[in-house]
Amino acid sequence: MSNSHEDRESSAADSEQAASAPRDDTWTSSALGDLGVEGNDARSRRPRWRLPAAIGAAAVVAATGVGVGINQAVWASPSAARGSTASLGNPGGYGSYGGQSPFGSGGSSSGGSGASSGPSNVQGIAAKVSPGLVDVNSNFGYQSSQGAGTGIVLSSNGEVLTNNHVINGATKISVTDVGNGKTYDASVVGYDPSHDLAVLQLQGASGLQTAKLGDSSKTAVGDPVVAVGNAGGSGGTPTSAGGSITALNQSITAGDELGGTSEQLSGLIEVNANIQPGDSGGSLVNASGQVIGIDTAASSQGSALTSSENQGFAVPINQALATAKAIEAGHGSSVVHVGPAAFLGAEISTSGSQGSSRGLGSGDAGFGSSSSSASGAPLAGVVSGGPAAQAGLSAGDVITSLNGTTIDSPSTLSSTMVQYHPGDKVQLGWVDSSGQSHTSTVTLASGPPA
Repeated sequence: MSNSHEDRESSAADSEQAASAPRDDTWTSSALGDLGVEGNDARSRRPRWRLPAAIGAAAVVAATGVGVGINQAVWASPSAARGSTASLGNPGGYGSYGGQSPFGSGGSSSGGSGASSGPSNVQGIAAKVSPGLVDVNSNFGYQSSQGAGTGIVLSSNGEVLTNNHVINGATKISVTDVGNGKTYDASVVGYDPSHDLAVLQLQGASGLQTAKLGDSSKTAVGDPVVAVGNAGGSGGTPTSAGGSITALNQSITAGDELGGTSEQLSGLIEVNANIQPGDSGGSLVNASGQVIGIDTAASSQGSALTSSENQGFAVPINQALATAKAIEAGHGSSVVHVGPAAFLGAEISTSGSQGSSRGLGSGDAGFGSSSSSASGAPLAGVVSGGPAAQAGLSAGDVITSLNGTTIDSPSTLSSTMVQYHPGDKVQLGWVDSSGQSHTSTVTLASGPPA
């Protein structure tokens, strides 16, 4: 298989047949790379999504980082499944912003098997789409870290589509257009954590070359593809990796073993192209040079990457564009957030783990695991001056309800926050470390996208 990427360490992902039930949360030895790149100490094991993450409008807070050169992040996935997912509960709504529209009939082939070796002119195909790509660089001020990914240009005035996990939690986003080499500040127009998508607007951009878009409904197992992106996060000429489609309509559960949150992504295209950290938000391209998917996740068996072991996943472009159109039209929903993100200023902890002190500013959060036995979203700490702190919450407390919705896990808190905006007043319920229950009405602040 043709591949212009440098070999990098990745973790093994097991697969199981997906029939009519959501995946269980069991891996034998697995981690799914989120493809983002975080520029911190490469020797440490660190979460790509900067855990524990301050809860914003919806945090698909993710997973364990594996340092190889640039601190490459790994999206730890409790499960990755094969087969038809048409009967699975859809967390996001495709096409009509609420209804489910399965992509493909479902694949039963194993990753890397029964497929062609990919196109012979990988770099030529990549060159067709590269001018319509951007490098996305995110600064996570609350966590004192940086990350890098990729995006595709949707409009000549600077509308860009990328993965939500590339920018969630970012306090500043800068984007470099590959076509003209210029760098722009970017704002978040909206995002959908359930599909791991976000739309950015580049400030002052005009005359940009847009991506050449295809039709993902016409894809088939065995079709040759090229994954194009920003592998390694260094920018410059986009990287490319050839391969082929190995399955359609796949589901993975992207989870955070530290923060306890997870998101199920459905309807994905599976490929055996060597997708790498930094490629998140990049383009999966067909042999005609058209974008048919958004590179989102990848894994491989073992530490040595071979063509039969690569396993990558992309959001179909039809699904991605449906989400983008909803955001453009201002059609927010329970899974699509439009406009500035709401910010609670609470950091999630998990039992037996110690929360990170990065990003809290005052350092007075008192990090550590919750001492309460209550079911909910346990706190490692709070942001000084934030809504949670003003309400009296502190490390060791457990959030149990938000505006009447029962919060039984960090994931529930994240998904519930999507529908709220800065300035909204919500009733917050929690149990403190001594077991005492409390409620308070808080006004949500404006914070980074999550």
